[in-house]
Amino acid sequence: MKLATYKDGSRDGQLVVVSRDLSTAHYATDIANQLQQVLDDWNFISPQLQDLYDALNRVSETPSSVGLARHAFPFDPLQCMAPLPRAYQWAGSSAYVNHLALLRQASGLELAQNFSTEPLMYQGASDNFSGPCDALPCASEAQGIDFEAQVAVITGDVPLGASPAQALDGIRLVLLANQLNLRHLMATELSTGFGFIQSKPVAAFTPVAVTLDEFGYSADSAWNKGRLNLTLQCNWNGRKVGRCEAGPEMTFHFGQLITHLCKTRQLRAGTLVGSGPVSNQDASRGYSCIAEKRALETIQDGQPSTAFMQFGDTLRIEMKGRDGASVFGAIEQEIVPLESVATKRVATARQAGAGSS
Repeated sequence: MKLATYKDGSRDGQLVVVSRDLSTAHYATDIANQLQQVLDDWNFISPQLQDLYDALNRVSETPSSVGLARHAFPFDPLQCMAPLPRAYQWAGSSAYVNHLALLRQASGLELAQNFSTEPLMYQGASDNFSGPCDALPCASEAQGIDFEAQVAVITGDVPLGASPAQALDGIRLVLLANQLNLRHLMATELSTGFGFIQSKPVAAFTPVAVTLDEFGYSADSAWNKGRLNLTLQCNWNGRKVGRCEAGPEMTFHFGQLITHLCKTRQLRAGTLVGSGPVSNQDASRGYSCIAEKRALETIQDGQPSTAFMQFGDTLRIEMKGRDGASVFGAIEQEIVPLESVATKRVATARQAGAGSS
């Protein structure tokens, strides 16, 4: 099934069920108001949502059909918040060692031996995720604005000390993410030994999150052993820059990433875990973050030639299934100056005040 969250003026939005082809949606109000409620009581609530999803797909396939989904409406990604607008945890990672190897080589550093046996992970900001079509405000282009296109999962409860198999059983939903990075702030933060705070300010997610059964259960299914074997598509200012295969070169699958987290803590339902930028050794497949492209240029030419993002730049991140249809919908965002967002807020407040007078 496919789930999204519509904007309603609140912090957590309204849960909607979305048809498989992403054409229609239906409010889940009679079942649950927010996705976190579903994650908290998954075994009881998700079957009810599945029934609504099945009915919605019948309406999508045969518009004349009636039933539970008689109040279906056209699905609009512009109305979406992140599927889980705020979460208890967002743990990012670098699950693709090729990405780490390129960045280390470009910096003249050797790849640490444990990078291939122990995943690198960090705790990201999770209290205010960006919607899939929301603008991304930044204070300055001089901060080195970069994207990180990746696969992410949302978990149920996962116990302390969980094995990779137990961790995989704890995955409830899959989606795509864009982690905003401010590369020129990152080196200073890493030098402190404390990790990222200012340099990874916000993450955005696709319009819909998808249950694992949508990928099938055969030996050659797209979802297989904790990896999503589909192509991640990245377009920057309308130009194709990445067509990276997400599955084959993912060094640590999601079960291993979650197990790493659970070495010293249990996870509560509503934890998000990201793969980090999808990366392939075949450079012709492009890139899922600008830093990797710049690293390749540095290795080949001695210095980078690709600039980071500027105000007005646009980004589109999407993944299509083997049938050619969009699986999660697309992240489509524009980089904007912080001042424009503040100006818009003032204008909105003035309009609201004028309307009430």
